[in-house]
Amino acid sequence: MAKKIPLRRCVATGEQLPKKDLLRIVRTPEGTLAVDTTGKANGRGAYLKKDLEAVAKAKKTGALARALETKIPDEFWAEIEAAIH
Repeated sequence: MAKKIPLRRCVATGEQLPKKDLLRIVRTPEGTLAVDTTGKANGRGAYLKKDLEAVAKAKKTGALARALETKIPDEFWAEIEAAIH
């Protein structure tokens, strides 16, 4: 039997993609934002496609801010873009 590939939905594009093709952004219980490379960090997580267009769309529409229920500072967008490259 084939191994099940975990799928997650990108908050910007609405596409369902394998977890490894997405970047997990997490709002920790302390309220800080982080790019979760392990996929196991504590807190409220949201997934973004590893694509600069998806990041731009999430920024423009506020999809990531809505998903994490917090305001996303401009410096953090730079951190997200750096994590994609």
